[in-house]
Amino acid sequence: KMEDVVGSFKHIKTTDRSLVWNTDLIETLELQNLLAQASITINAAEQRKESRGAHAREDFPDRDDESWMKHTLAYHKDGKTTIKYRAVHHNTLDSEMDTIPPAKRVY
Repeated sequence: KMEDVVGSFKHIKTTDRSLVWNTDLIETLELQNLLAQASITINAAEQRKESRGAHAREDFPDRDDESWMKHTLAYHKDGKTTIKYRAVHHNTLDSEMDTIPPAKRVY
């Protein structure tokens, strides 16, 4: 459904052709960016089958370190969102700081 909404952007037209203080153009560019960000957010959240920090889901209330200890990389091009992942670095870059193991956030 989100792809349909993003795809509908192709029907957007700007009528103001001025080069100074063109709010029509600015708002069109802002809408284009917001649609891309919304598509990325929705697709990335749908892929992640766990709850972690701000990525909380009611249908997956617990975190899953075995399957989801990875970074989400999202790309949006030509109206399509692509989701990829990369590993998390678990160690610090020098010996000045101890490595802190992952733990559940408890407030």
